[in-house]
Amino acid sequence: MAVWAKAEAWLAGPWLALHRARTLGTRAAPAPKAVLPFEAIPRYPGNRWMRVLQLWQEQGFENFHLDMHQAFQELGPIFRFDVGGRHMVLVMLPEDVEKLQRAESLHPCRMFVEPWMVYRRLRGLKCGVFLLNGPRWRLDRLLLNPDVLSLKAMQKYTPLVDGVARDFSQALRARVVQNARGSLTLDVKPSIFHYTIEASNLVLFGERLGLLAHRPNPESLSFIHALESMFKSTVHLMFMPGSLSRWVNAGVWREHFEAWDYIFQYASTAIQRLYQELALGHPRHYSGIVAELLTHANMTVDVIKANSIDLTAGSVDTTAFPLLMTLFELARNPDVQQALRQESLAAEARISENPQRITTELPLLRAALKETLRLYPVGIFLERHVSSDVVLQNYHIPAGTVVKVLLYSLGRNPAVFTRPEHYQPQRWLDKQGSGARLPHLAFGFGVRQCLGRRLAQVEMLLLLHHV
Repeated sequence: MAVWAKAEAWLAGPWLALHRARTLGTRAAPAPKAVLPFEAIPRYPGNRWMRVLQLWQEQGFENFHLDMHQAFQELGPIFRFDVGGRHMVLVMLPEDVEKLQRAESLHPCRMFVEPWMVYRRLRGLKCGVFLLNGPRWRLDRLLLNPDVLSLKAMQKYTPLVDGVARDFSQALRARVVQNARGSLTLDVKPSIFHYTIEASNLVLFGERLGLLAHRPNPESLSFIHALESMFKSTVHLMFMPGSLSRWVNAGVWREHFEAWDYIFQYASTAIQRLYQELALGHPRHYSGIVAELLTHANMTVDVIKANSIDLTAGSVDTTAFPLLMTLFELARNPDVQQALRQESLAAEARISENPQRITTELPLLRAALKETLRLYPVGIFLERHVSSDVVLQNYHIPAGTVVKVLLYSLGRNPAVFTRPEHYQPQRWLDKQGSGARLPHLAFGFGVRQCLGRRLAQVEMLLLLHHV
């Protein structure tokens, strides 16, 4: 799950380099001959139920990545971590990611977000790919890939994002013109959040919400409020067994269900309109992912609705967060900003002639996005229930264990990336430079993360090209 962090938690300078932290290489010390038992893995200190209370008090995971990063410095490249009713093993080295990938089965198994599952079970609703495992997950994923993640699909929905990007740029420019100083100072996070919801909704359902207008539609604002309420309540509920939290947190459960009710009702209404238009033979042009899925008729309407909900909930913050942090890094690295500006202007004519070339004509911008995702991953970790026994850092990990890769620490390993605390997009253009040794991590991303990441790339390309 992508996590929004407070600005003061993310943007403070010293957190990038922990004081008195020991360096963790890509290879652990020479392993003893005998594989050590699972119980010998270092354990994160503290009481697992006190951690749940701390999450409630602190309103979520805003410092979780920093706490786990510090734990790696103190306990080594692998440790056990328990919180509430969840038991897991955390790792952060590329070699362990490679071992997990090699052990990956045809049907990878992930932990479920229990509050989301509870809502769907009690409401009698289908689950989308984010809440599925096994053969059903694979079937839905293969049916979604052509219309969601393929290059051909991206080329179809790029013009939709382009229109939203133009409107967003014009709205910001208008605010600058209205200021007598010719400048603009604002908290850009809400604006980017509105922009990504507008773009994601258009790509999925083929409809504009009007969030970029001077006075946004009240129904659209209610939809945003429902999304925010759903994410907030999820954090409070996910680590405590449902049978217990329903007694302790009845009000939060009510808030969670009301938010999901609004989100599902919104999706149902949007799909109903699409279905009626398609039945009448309209539209005859590309009008979004859900319309394509309905046209192909490879999935039932209920399954399409379930997956569109997952994509709606997942593609917004996974897109907005990389955009926000890219703009932040460009603001404090004016040389990179200027280089990107020059690259965009130089490619403007070629891209105008063929908009589909936008992803190949701007290599530095693509590298900047990769660098943003390295420093500020859209999720805290990648996770798997290992399907068979595996040995990580010379410890035996039994089948069924939840193993999480902390992306924050992986991207800041100085043995993998030179000067990891620095924003250096050029590292991704140099095949011999640091970053080339980082293993391919696509195995860990579900459809919602992939769509969010791809939308972030497309939107950032278009937005910087227009500004």
